[in-house]
Amino acid sequence: MPDYSSRYARALAWFDHVFIQPLYTARVRRLILQSFPFWIASLLTGLMAVGYEKVFGWAEEVSFAWLRREPLLAFGLTPIAFLVSWALVKWLAPAARGSGIPQVMAGIELSNPAQHRYTAYLLSLRVASVKVASSVVLLLGGGVIGREGPTIQVAAAIFRAINRLQPAGWPQLSRQIALVTGGAAGLAAAFNTPLGGIVFVVEELTQIHLSRFRMAVFSAVIIAGLTAQQFLGPYLYLGFPKVTSPAGWYQALVMVAAVVCGLAGAFFAKSLLWINAYRKHFATPLAQAGWVGGCGLLLAIMAYWVGPDGVGTGKPIINRLLFQNSGLTPGYLFPVRFIGMALSYSSGGAGGVFATSLSAGALLGDAVARLAEVAVADRNLIILVSMVGFLTGVVRSPFTAAILVLEMTDRHSAIFQLLIGALLAQAVASLVDPHSLYEHLRQGFIRETLHRNDEPARP
Repeated sequence: MPDYSSRYARALAWFDHVFIQPLYTARVRRLILQSFPFWIASLLTGLMAVGYEKVFGWAEEVSFAWLRREPLLAFGLTPIAFLVSWALVKWLAPAARGSGIPQVMAGIELSNPAQHRYTAYLLSLRVASVKVASSVVLLLGGGVIGREGPTIQVAAAIFRAINRLQPAGWPQLSRQIALVTGGAAGLAAAFNTPLGGIVFVVEELTQIHLSRFRMAVFSAVIIAGLTAQQFLGPYLYLGFPKVTSPAGWYQALVMVAAVVCGLAGAFFAKSLLWINAYRKHFATPLAQAGWVGGCGLLLAIMAYWVGPDGVGTGKPIINRLLFQNSGLTPGYLFPVRFIGMALSYSSGGAGGVFATSLSAGALLGDAVARLAEVAVADRNLIILVSMVGFLTGVVRSPFTAAILVLEMTDRHSAIFQLLIGALLAQAVASLVDPHSLYEHLRQGFIRETLHRNDEPARP
């Protein structure tokens, strides 16, 4: 069997001898050699993000197509997809379930000399492969999920694998920094939001001072993002929505929407935690399969009733509200997607809540604007702030949420409203629960990893 590790080591040594040593001082050389493996991982992350986005988009289109053509298929295909997605995770990689961000956070916490071997359970390439497969299957069946959280976990797995290949004596950054940098690169490539990736690192992933690894993070975000842009183009995730300048009562209404959506996001996170705790009563595989099939059947009922708007990532809904808002979006769509998100996430398969939270916030913000009798042409700012508010309520990363929406839409004129909305949402969400969904889940994954891994899993 080929020794890829030794080949990789020889390639690195050749690169250093030919390109680095003749040109740079010892200090700069060390900095470049530390970052170079991360550049390779960033390139792979960008390619992965492009491929994942293409497959995910195809799966969503397929789910829309069969649901439009034969809605009754939902009663068979959706439960089957839920069961297959759950089975892949259950039997091949239990740590592939859910979003992926709590697993990265847990892996970062375990990346110390005494426990780093356990991170294979959370962030091996096997887990990454199952993550992609499980999420695509779930989406094909109509799951209400996103790919952004899974992209972050897969990116961290790639960075971990590259970091483990470094030969002895090669100047390298810590395992923890590798995972942190991978998370930033994954988010930047998933949303085409480089600043969002950097802010996400500072706010969510690590307590390490950024100066220790800023070149690695900045360069990883740039390379991963540029690689994705090379194939997808310099796109904005949500285009250029027209935003009305806020004044007077409209400004106050924007803040009210942020508070409402922050509370809704916090209650959504609490509902996921409650369902997750209740699900543990189903101890046997047969009982668990019954739970998963039941989740799929409930979602099938809603999909049959609502149609394609009740399934998938929700990105088409956001685009419709921002660019083609007829003012006739049904009020029941928000609770349907709220429940669909909870059912999909709680089924035990893989899938994230970033994109779906944004669509839920957009729907709730549009409903607030409709209740306040705001003209359709003036609703976009309320919708954008509501997206920030709901996402903040779920993940408790207000600045990440604000910067993400800012970069997705290029609406710099709304930056202060987005930031204020994020802070208000954070304040009211903290009244519901002082800890984020990811913080709760991270602790659960740490306990699970330490309990189930007396011997570390093979990558």
